[in-house]
Amino acid sequence: MQYQGSSITRDTITMVLAGGQGERLYPLTAYRSKPSVPFGGKYRIIDFTLNNCLNSGLRRIYVLIQYKSDSLSQHLFEGWSIFNPELGEFIYTLPPQRKMSNDWYLGTANAIHQNLNLISSDRKCKWVLILSGDHIYKMDYMKMLQNHVDNKIDLSLSCIEVPVDEASRFGIVETDDKNNVTKFMEKPEKPPEIPGKKGFSFVNMASYVFNAKVIKDVLLEMQEKKIRNNDFGQDVIPYMIKAGYKVVAYPFIDENKKNKPYWKDIGTIDSYYDASMDLISVIPEFNLYDFDWPLRTYQYQFPPAKTLSHEGERIGRTLNSMICDGTIVSGGLVERSIIGNNVRVNSYAYVTDSIIMNNCKVGRRARVRRAIIDKNVQVPESYEIGFDPTEDKKKFFVTESGIVVIPKNYVFKT
Repeated sequence: MQYQGSSITRDTITMVLAGGQGERLYPLTAYRSKPSVPFGGKYRIIDFTLNNCLNSGLRRIYVLIQYKSDSLSQHLFEGWSIFNPELGEFIYTLPPQRKMSNDWYLGTANAIHQNLNLISSDRKCKWVLILSGDHIYKMDYMKMLQNHVDNKIDLSLSCIEVPVDEASRFGIVETDDKNNVTKFMEKPEKPPEIPGKKGFSFVNMASYVFNAKVIKDVLLEMQEKKIRNNDFGQDVIPYMIKAGYKVVAYPFIDENKKNKPYWKDIGTIDSYYDASMDLISVIPEFNLYDFDWPLRTYQYQFPPAKTLSHEGERIGRTLNSMICDGTIVSGGLVERSIIGNNVRVNSYAYVTDSIIMNNCKVGRRARVRRAIIDKNVQVPESYEIGFDPTEDKKKFFVTESGIVVIPKNYVFKT
């Protein structure tokens, strides 16, 4: 088939579902939604989906927001106001507007249903790309769109191959030998294998391409028949399979340039911590330093990070760590950690295996180990975090693996 990339992107609307509460990421989600949780020192989780759009040439984006959305809305305004409306480009946030009922968004499909007025011919919309705003991965959506158009598909689902013994944690897609979807299952005990790929199952990545007319017809038809249509995985996809629509699994092509495809749904504090710590490994699974796939975000106008050493043992050092702009390590030691913007680590302080977010201060002689400290926290002088599990659990949220989480704006009692 002839490459049609530019004409496809002009006729595609992207909808990013970014309203998730992220209850299992609490207390990082106490004041913000899951997509707006900081990740990798300077980014937000949603940045990775938006960068995929940008690198795929997609510049007509709606972001559907809901819970605790002020932080996300501010980030999108400050960091992503780069599109030119005069050229038909945009990024707009869409909160629930109760156009159809008094309900908030009741699920992934309901969120689209409540905004069907935006999928119309006067907006040059032939295809709708629907994405999750809370996954970490690199993907060229244009390849998936081209495959969808070339093969005259009604619904394409991006799927990643996962070992069968790990697949029961996800939504699973059963296919025939041509990747036609025959069944969708939510967290089955015995996931079906991919034909010809023994030991692997197709996991739904929650990235969909619909023909615009098809998604409108299906949602309205289900509504007319009084069939539940709130969720794509549980409701809409099974309905379309049964109704005979052409639903096809699109095997994920990773732009991360690693042997093992990388796609993370960071759903818990422990998985968030593990994915973050991977970034500072010698050869990380997810490469932030890939200049062929640039990653943008909001850039704070801070001066460069620096270390300061003084007389004697007051030596400012950072080892095997990522340090963001504006941070000063003054006579302290930071190792195997991710330090956000405008952080102060004072003399004789020790920070190891930790994530410290923007505008925090670690006092003199304080010690921090295996901790996540959210924004705007001042750790008092000589205070210890992560060294005494019994004491930590009396004051803070501590995961089963021992990660201590200090919530945003926490004030220590003196």
